[in-house]
Amino acid sequence: MSGKEYRTITDVKGPLVFLEKTEPVAFGEIVQLRLTDGTMKNGQVLDTSDDMVVVQVFEGTAGVDLGSSVKFMGDVFKLPVSKDLIGRILDGAGRPRDGGPAIVAEGEADIIGAAINPYSRQSPHDFIQTGISAIDCCTTLVRGQKLPIFSASGLPHNDIALQIARQAKLKGSDEEFIVVFCAMGITAEEYNFFRSDLERTGALENAVLFVNLADDPAVERLITPRLALTAAEYLAFEQDYHVLVVYTDVTNYCDALRQIGAAREEVPGRRGYPGYMYTDLAMLYERAGLVKGKKGSITQFPILTMPGDDITHPIPDLSGYITEGQIVISRELHGSGIYPPINVLPSLSRLMGGCIGEKTTREDHKSVSDQMYAAYAQGRELRGLVAIVGEDALNERDKQLLDFSGLFEDKFLRQSRDENRSIDETLDLCWDLMQNISTKYLVRLDQKWIDKYHPTEKK
Repeated sequence: MSGKEYRTITDVKGPLVFLEKTEPVAFGEIVQLRLTDGTMKNGQVLDTSDDMVVVQVFEGTAGVDLGSSVKFMGDVFKLPVSKDLIGRILDGAGRPRDGGPAIVAEGEADIIGAAINPYSRQSPHDFIQTGISAIDCCTTLVRGQKLPIFSASGLPHNDIALQIARQAKLKGSDEEFIVVFCAMGITAEEYNFFRSDLERTGALENAVLFVNLADDPAVERLITPRLALTAAEYLAFEQDYHVLVVYTDVTNYCDALRQIGAAREEVPGRRGYPGYMYTDLAMLYERAGLVKGKKGSITQFPILTMPGDDITHPIPDLSGYITEGQIVISRELHGSGIYPPINVLPSLSRLMGGCIGEKTTREDHKSVSDQMYAAYAQGRELRGLVAIVGEDALNERDKQLLDFSGLFEDKFLRQSRDENRSIDETLDLCWDLMQNISTKYLVRLDQKWIDKYHPTEKK
């Protein structure tokens, strides 16, 4: 650690401080700034070259002037880790926010982390039961998966995330998930909602919260998810917990990236976001998974609000490339009073196919999911046709599928916020709803499943 303080600041732009090169420094090295009034601030080396060092200041650059001094600490940002993290609320820089004492550390972990080595990865195969039928049946979540929620402003993505956090469990196991909740740029109202809900249900006892509010420095948002994922890695791979990481809102994180890029005068990419945003997001998402020889796991549920409800926007677009599917929240279903308003048609779980069936969920799961999806998709298409030609022009099959689409939304999708359906209850509900379609039209179901599970065809 260097004991020297340098007064070589040449410029201050937004959250960035530019200073002349003073000594060899490393990318990511921690910096301490002493303002002329004696106030101390912390920062991190963002860029270094032969003649210039760029430092991003976590607490913002208000009060920083050319007379402020800079000291390089000779180390990177580390998070104190221990099991005492569980049940605590920390701010976006890892400091206690709940009024409790500082974390008694068993060690310190570098927050930059790394993607799991592909050779060390274990293929995900354990079904996670969320208690939400639309997810469990049609967009199955698998332990070790990264499955984002694509939402938009004003939609109940936070309620869905909290319900998943409360109810998620491995089928046939009473083992609870440790929830690492990472909030980036949320309002105080949203924070109070999350905190009160977790306290009300007792889930806070098995959770770690990292909270960066909307009025906190934007630059702090860049380290908040890295702190949360570092805590998750410690709890999963050192303490053998199954960890569910929920972070919201990825859009706020990307906006902070864009702000830093503009301050550095970088050449912008799509919609003004930096060209390296794909790589940056991948560094977060790829920290989910299973490691061979380790009992614990990290499953990620990122939430991102699509600006203008545009699924082709760079943030959802790039996230879709990196992650293993998506859950899409529908404004139309929300407007119809349906909760959770999950549109199963554009939703997808790429790991679902190899992780459902007799050994994990139930033998008829794949066929039932395919049939429900097909019947609902056709029913939705027929709504548009009815608006043109009228319902009287439909044949028997089309009328049944049209009616089924309404039942699907009202009986299958609709749940209360505390309703926790098992996968067997969900699949049995599917069979009850499919009674409204003649078996000759259930072309995606094997006859053996119709004979075994169909309420009017059981043998």
